[in-house]
Amino acid sequence: MIPIGLALAPPAPDVPDALADLLARAREAAAAGMASLWLGQVYDIDALTAWAAIGARVPSVLLGTAVVAVHSRHPIAMSSQAKTTQVAVGGRLCLGLGVGHRATAEDRYGISYDRPALRMREYLEALQPLLTRGEAGFHGRTVTADTRGWPADVPGAGPPPVLVAAMGPAMLRAAGELAGGTVTWLAGPRTIADHIRPALDKAAAGRPAPAVVASLPVCLTDDAEAARDRAAAALGFYAAVPAYRNVLDREGAATPADVALIGDERVLDQSLTRLVDAGVTHLVANMSGFVTEEERLRTLEYLASRSAPAAGRL
Repeated sequence: MIPIGLALAPPAPDVPDALADLLARAREAAAAGMASLWLGQVYDIDALTAWAAIGARVPSVLLGTAVVAVHSRHPIAMSSQAKTTQVAVGGRLCLGLGVGHRATAEDRYGISYDRPALRMREYLEALQPLLTRGEAGFHGRTVTADTRGWPADVPGAGPPPVLVAAMGPAMLRAAGELAGGTVTWLAGPRTIADHIRPALDKAAAGRPAPAVVASLPVCLTDDAEAARDRAAAALGFYAAVPAYRNVLDREGAATPADVALIGDERVLDQSLTRLVDAGVTHLVANMSGFVTEEERLRTLEYLASRSAPAAGRL
Protein backbone atom coordinates (compact mmCIF):
# COMPACT_ATOMS: atom_id res chain seq x y z
CA MET A 1 0.00 0.00 0.00
CA ILE A 2 1.03 3.57 -0.66
CA PRO A 3 -0.51 6.84 0.52
CA ILE A 4 -3.31 8.03 -1.75
CA GLY A 5 -4.37 11.64 -2.01
CA LEU A 6 -6.99 13.65 -3.81
CA ALA A 7 -6.59 16.56 -6.21
CA LEU A 8 -9.16 19.23 -5.41
CA ALA A 9 -10.61 21.12 -8.36
CA PRO A 10 -10.63 24.91 -8.08
CA PRO A 11 -13.93 26.35 -6.84
CA ALA A 12 -16.59 26.79 -9.50
CA PRO A 13 -17.19 30.39 -10.63
CA ASP A 14 -20.68 30.45 -9.14
CA VAL A 15 -19.82 29.45 -5.56
CA PRO A 16 -20.45 32.30 -3.10
CA ASP A 17 -17.18 31.81 -1.19
CA ALA A 18 -14.16 30.09 -2.74
CA LEU A 19 -12.38 29.34 0.54
CA ALA A 20 -15.53 28.01 2.22
CA ASP A 21 -16.08 25.73 -0.77
CA LEU A 22 -12.52 24.41 -0.64
CA LEU A 23 -12.71 23.93 3.11
CA ALA A 24 -15.90 21.87 2.84
CA ARG A 25 -14.45 19.60 0.15
CA ALA A 26 -11.12 19.29 1.96
CA ARG A 27 -12.85 18.30 5.19
CA GLU A 28 -14.96 15.72 3.36
CA ALA A 29 -11.89 14.09 1.80
CA ALA A 30 -9.90 14.16 5.04
CA ALA A 31 -12.80 12.69 6.99
CA ALA A 32 -13.10 9.91 4.41
CA GLY A 33 -9.50 8.94 5.12
CA MET A 34 -7.44 10.40 2.27
CA ALA A 35 -3.73 10.74 3.05
CA SER A 36 -3.18 14.02 1.21
CA LEU A 37 -4.91 16.87 -0.58
CA TRP A 38 -3.51 18.78 -3.55
CA LEU A 39 -4.26 22.09 -5.24
CA GLY A 40 -3.07 23.26 -8.62
CA GLN A 41 -2.15 26.85 -9.42
CA VAL A 42 -3.65 28.58 -12.42
CA TYR A 43 -4.89 32.17 -12.45
CA ASP A 44 -7.74 32.08 -9.94
CA ILE A 45 -7.42 31.03 -6.31
CA ASP A 46 -3.87 30.97 -4.95
CA ALA A 47 -2.95 27.46 -3.82
CA LEU A 48 -0.47 28.35 -1.09
CA THR A 49 -2.67 31.10 0.34
CA ALA A 50 -5.63 28.73 0.32
CA TRP A 51 -3.72 26.09 2.28
CA ALA A 52 -2.54 28.70 4.78
CA ALA A 53 -6.12 29.87 5.25
CA ILE A 54 -7.87 26.52 5.57
CA GLY A 55 -5.12 23.99 6.35
CA ALA A 56 -5.27 24.39 10.11
CA ARG A 57 -8.94 23.40 9.96
CA VAL A 58 -8.11 20.21 8.06
CA PRO A 59 -5.83 18.35 10.47
CA SER A 60 -3.47 15.44 9.84
CA VAL A 61 -3.40 15.24 6.04
CA LEU A 62 -0.50 16.29 3.82
CA LEU A 63 -1.26 19.46 1.85
CA GLY A 64 0.44 19.80 -1.52
CA THR A 65 0.65 22.09 -4.52
CA ALA A 66 0.67 20.40 -7.90
CA VAL A 67 1.98 22.63 -9.19
CA VAL A 68 3.00 26.28 -8.87
CA ALA A 69 4.77 27.58 -11.97
CA VAL A 70 8.17 29.06 -11.12
CA HIS A 71 7.72 31.88 -13.64
CA SER A 72 4.91 33.26 -11.48
CA ARG A 73 7.00 33.77 -8.33
CA HIS A 74 10.57 34.79 -7.62
CA PRO A 75 12.44 32.30 -5.38
CA ILE A 76 12.60 34.80 -2.51
CA ALA A 77 8.84 35.39 -2.70
CA MET A 78 8.19 31.67 -3.09
CA SER A 79 10.25 30.87 -0.01
CA SER A 80 8.53 33.53 2.06
CA GLN A 81 5.07 32.34 1.07
CA ALA A 82 5.84 28.62 1.36
CA LYS A 83 7.44 28.92 4.79
CA THR A 84 4.62 31.13 6.06
CA THR A 85 2.17 28.50 4.83
CA GLN A 86 4.29 25.80 6.45
CA VAL A 87 3.86 27.49 9.84
CA ALA A 88 0.13 27.93 9.28
CA VAL A 89 -0.44 24.23 8.51
CA GLY A 90 1.84 22.83 11.19
CA GLY A 91 4.58 21.57 8.89
CA ARG A 92 2.36 19.56 6.51
CA LEU A 93 3.12 21.39 3.26
CA CYS A 94 4.61 19.75 0.18
CA LEU A 95 5.72 22.31 -2.40
CA GLY A 96 5.23 21.08 -5.95
CA LEU A 97 6.83 23.26 -8.62
CA GLY A 98 6.85 23.23 -12.40
CA VAL A 99 7.91 25.31 -15.38
CA GLY A 100 4.44 25.28 -16.92
CA HIS A 101 4.30 25.62 -20.68
CA ARG A 102 5.47 28.14 -23.24
CA ALA A 103 2.05 29.78 -23.46
CA THR A 104 1.94 30.10 -19.67
CA ALA A 105 5.29 31.81 -19.41
CA GLU A 106 5.32 33.94 -22.54
CA ASP A 107 1.68 34.73 -23.28
CA ARG A 108 0.50 35.13 -19.67
CA TYR A 109 3.57 36.45 -17.86
CA GLY A 110 5.69 37.85 -20.67
CA ILE A 111 8.72 35.84 -19.52
CA SER A 112 10.92 33.89 -21.91
CA TYR A 113 10.41 30.12 -21.85
CA ASP A 114 13.84 29.40 -23.31
CA ARG A 115 15.87 26.71 -21.51
CA PRO A 116 13.16 25.65 -19.02
CA ALA A 117 15.29 22.91 -17.46
CA LEU A 118 18.11 25.38 -16.77
CA ARG A 119 15.61 27.80 -15.25
CA MET A 120 14.26 25.09 -12.95
CA ARG A 121 17.76 23.99 -11.92
CA GLU A 122 18.79 27.54 -11.10
CA TYR A 123 15.48 28.22 -9.39
CA LEU A 124 16.05 25.23 -7.09
CA GLU A 125 19.65 26.28 -6.44
CA ALA A 126 18.32 29.64 -5.28
CA LEU A 127 15.24 28.36 -3.46
CA GLN A 128 16.61 25.46 -1.43
CA PRO A 129 19.05 27.56 0.67
CA LEU A 130 16.20 29.97 1.37
CA LEU A 131 13.99 27.12 2.57
CA THR A 132 16.66 25.34 4.61
CA ARG A 133 18.86 28.20 5.89
CA GLY A 134 16.86 31.35 5.31
CA GLU A 135 19.42 32.90 2.99
CA ALA A 136 20.46 33.02 -0.64
CA GLY A 137 23.32 34.42 -2.65
CA PHE A 138 22.71 32.94 -6.06
CA HIS A 139 23.46 34.61 -9.38
CA GLY A 140 22.72 32.44 -12.41
CA ARG A 141 21.96 32.90 -16.08
CA THR A 142 18.17 32.85 -15.64
CA VAL A 143 17.69 33.43 -11.89
CA THR A 144 19.19 35.80 -9.35
CA ALA A 145 18.30 35.63 -5.66
CA ASP A 146 20.45 37.45 -3.11
CA THR A 147 19.23 38.14 0.43
CA ARG A 148 22.63 38.69 2.03
CA GLY A 149 22.33 41.34 4.70
CA TRP A 150 18.57 40.90 5.11
CA PRO A 151 16.65 38.38 7.23
CA ALA A 152 14.89 35.87 4.97
CA ASP A 153 13.75 33.22 7.42
CA VAL A 154 10.33 32.51 8.95
CA PRO A 155 10.73 31.40 12.58
CA GLY A 156 9.00 28.11 13.28
CA ALA A 157 8.96 26.96 9.66
CA GLY A 158 10.85 23.85 8.74
CA PRO A 159 11.67 23.44 5.06
CA PRO A 160 8.81 21.81 3.14
CA PRO A 161 9.72 18.98 0.78
CA VAL A 162 10.00 20.20 -2.80
CA LEU A 163 8.82 18.18 -5.79
CA VAL A 164 9.37 19.03 -9.44
CA ALA A 165 6.97 18.33 -12.28
CA ALA A 166 9.55 16.46 -14.31
CA MET A 167 9.22 14.21 -17.35
CA GLY A 168 12.19 14.99 -19.60
CA PRO A 169 15.78 13.85 -18.84
CA ALA A 170 17.15 17.27 -17.87
CA MET A 171 14.21 18.07 -15.60
CA LEU A 172 14.43 14.64 -13.96
CA ARG A 173 18.13 15.22 -13.25
CA ALA A 174 17.27 18.50 -11.54
CA ALA A 175 14.51 16.83 -9.54
CA GLY A 176 16.78 14.02 -8.41
CA GLU A 177 19.79 16.18 -7.60
CA LEU A 178 18.13 19.25 -6.09
CA ALA A 179 14.62 18.30 -4.92
CA GLY A 180 12.81 15.52 -3.09
CA GLY A 181 11.46 13.86 -6.20
CA THR A 182 8.85 14.41 -8.86
CA VAL A 183 5.13 14.93 -9.16
CA THR A 184 3.70 13.77 -12.49
CA TRP A 185 0.43 14.12 -14.37
CA LEU A 186 -0.75 11.50 -16.88
CA ALA A 187 2.40 9.38 -16.57
CA GLY A 188 1.41 5.70 -16.64
CA PRO A 189 3.18 2.73 -15.03
CA ARG A 190 5.30 1.89 -18.09
CA THR A 191 6.64 5.44 -18.34
CA ILE A 192 7.35 5.59 -14.62
CA ALA A 193 9.07 2.19 -14.49
CA ASP A 194 11.14 2.53 -17.67
CA HIS A 195 11.89 6.25 -17.76
CA ILE A 196 11.01 8.35 -14.72
CA ARG A 197 12.06 6.08 -11.86
CA PRO A 198 15.47 5.07 -13.30
CA ALA A 199 16.42 8.62 -14.29
CA LEU A 200 15.36 10.00 -10.93
CA ASP A 201 17.18 7.35 -8.91
CA LYS A 202 20.38 7.80 -10.94
CA ALA A 203 20.31 11.56 -10.39
CA ALA A 204 19.64 11.14 -6.66
CA ALA A 205 22.53 8.72 -6.06
CA GLY A 206 23.86 9.32 -2.54
CA ARG A 207 20.76 11.29 -1.48
CA PRO A 208 17.54 10.03 0.15
CA ALA A 209 15.38 7.98 -2.21
CA PRO A 210 13.28 10.40 -4.28
CA ALA A 211 9.52 10.38 -4.18
CA VAL A 212 7.42 9.69 -7.24
CA VAL A 213 4.01 11.28 -6.73
CA ALA A 214 1.83 10.19 -9.63
CA SER A 215 -1.37 12.08 -10.37
CA LEU A 216 -3.87 10.28 -12.59
CA PRO A 217 -7.59 10.36 -13.38
CA VAL A 218 -9.42 7.78 -11.25
CA CYS A 219 -13.01 6.54 -11.27
CA LEU A 220 -14.55 3.52 -9.55
CA THR A 221 -17.54 2.56 -11.68
CA ASP A 222 -19.66 -0.29 -12.97
CA ASP A 223 -19.84 1.36 -16.40
CA ALA A 224 -16.23 1.78 -17.42
CA GLU A 225 -17.00 2.51 -21.06
CA ALA A 226 -19.22 5.49 -20.23
CA ALA A 227 -16.72 6.84 -17.69
CA ARG A 228 -13.85 6.48 -20.16
CA ASP A 229 -15.85 8.35 -22.81
CA ARG A 230 -16.45 11.18 -20.34
CA ALA A 231 -12.77 11.22 -19.40
CA ALA A 232 -11.75 11.38 -23.06
CA ALA A 233 -14.04 14.36 -23.61
CA ALA A 234 -13.05 16.22 -20.44
CA LEU A 235 -9.31 15.60 -20.57
CA GLY A 236 -8.68 15.33 -24.30
CA PHE A 237 -7.14 18.80 -24.59
CA TYR A 238 -4.05 17.61 -22.68
CA ALA A 239 -3.12 15.41 -25.65
CA ALA A 240 -2.40 18.56 -27.67
CA VAL A 241 0.04 19.96 -25.08
CA PRO A 242 3.56 18.92 -26.14
CA ALA A 243 4.78 17.83 -22.71
CA TYR A 244 1.74 15.66 -22.11
CA ARG A 245 1.73 14.40 -25.67
CA ASN A 246 5.28 13.16 -25.09
CA VAL A 247 4.42 11.34 -21.88
CA LEU A 248 1.34 9.75 -23.45
CA ASP A 249 3.41 8.59 -26.42
CA ARG A 250 5.93 7.00 -24.07
CA GLU A 251 3.08 5.04 -22.51
CA GLY A 252 1.63 4.08 -25.89
CA ALA A 253 -1.57 5.96 -25.03
CA ALA A 254 -3.64 7.85 -27.57
CA THR A 255 -5.56 9.99 -25.06
CA PRO A 256 -5.45 10.80 -21.34
CA ALA A 257 -8.40 8.44 -20.88
CA ASP A 258 -6.09 5.58 -21.84
CA VAL A 259 -3.93 6.11 -18.73
CA ALA A 260 -6.87 6.74 -16.40
CA LEU A 261 -7.68 4.26 -13.64
CA ILE A 262 -11.27 3.41 -14.52
CA GLY A 263 -13.25 0.30 -13.61
CA ASP A 264 -14.51 -1.77 -10.71
CA GLU A 265 -12.60 -2.67 -7.54
CA ARG A 266 -10.74 -5.54 -9.19
CA VAL A 267 -9.56 -3.36 -12.08
CA LEU A 268 -8.49 -0.53 -9.80
CA ASP A 269 -6.67 -2.92 -7.46
CA GLN A 270 -4.69 -4.25 -10.41
CA SER A 271 -3.90 -0.71 -11.54
CA LEU A 272 -2.67 0.26 -8.08
CA THR A 273 -0.43 -2.79 -7.97
CA ARG A 274 1.11 -1.87 -11.33
CA LEU A 275 1.82 1.67 -10.12
CA VAL A 276 3.45 0.46 -6.91
CA ASP A 277 5.54 -2.05 -8.86
CA ALA A 278 6.60 0.77 -11.21
CA GLY A 279 8.02 2.77 -8.31
CA VAL A 280 5.21 5.17 -7.42
CA THR A 281 5.43 6.24 -3.77
CA HIS A 282 2.25 8.35 -3.56
CA LEU A 283 -0.83 8.42 -5.80
CA VAL A 284 -2.93 11.52 -6.31
CA ALA A 285 -6.39 10.78 -7.70
CA ASN A 286 -8.05 13.36 -9.92
CA MET A 287 -11.79 13.06 -10.47
CA SER A 288 -12.41 16.53 -11.83
CA GLY A 289 -14.87 16.91 -14.68
CA PHE A 290 -15.71 13.34 -15.65
CA VAL A 291 -17.24 11.40 -12.74
CA THR A 292 -20.85 11.33 -11.60
CA GLU A 293 -21.67 12.21 -8.00
CA GLU A 294 -22.33 8.56 -7.19
CA GLU A 295 -19.00 7.56 -8.73
CA ARG A 296 -17.20 10.33 -6.85
CA LEU A 297 -18.45 9.11 -3.49
CA ARG A 298 -17.72 5.47 -4.30
CA THR A 299 -14.24 6.32 -5.57
CA LEU A 300 -13.46 8.41 -2.50
CA GLU A 301 -14.47 5.58 -0.19
CA TYR A 302 -12.52 3.03 -2.23
CA LEU A 303 -9.33 5.10 -2.36
CA ALA A 304 -9.42 5.77 1.38
CA SER A 305 -9.77 2.04 2.02
CA ARG A 306 -6.66 1.32 -0.07
CA SER A 307 -4.48 4.18 1.20
CA ALA A 308 -1.56 3.84 3.55
CA PRO A 309 -1.35 6.64 6.12
CA ALA A 310 0.90 9.58 5.35
CA ALA A 311 0.74 11.21 8.80
CA GLY A 312 0.88 14.64 7.21
CA ARG A 313 4.31 14.03 5.69
CA LEU A 314 5.53 12.98 2.24
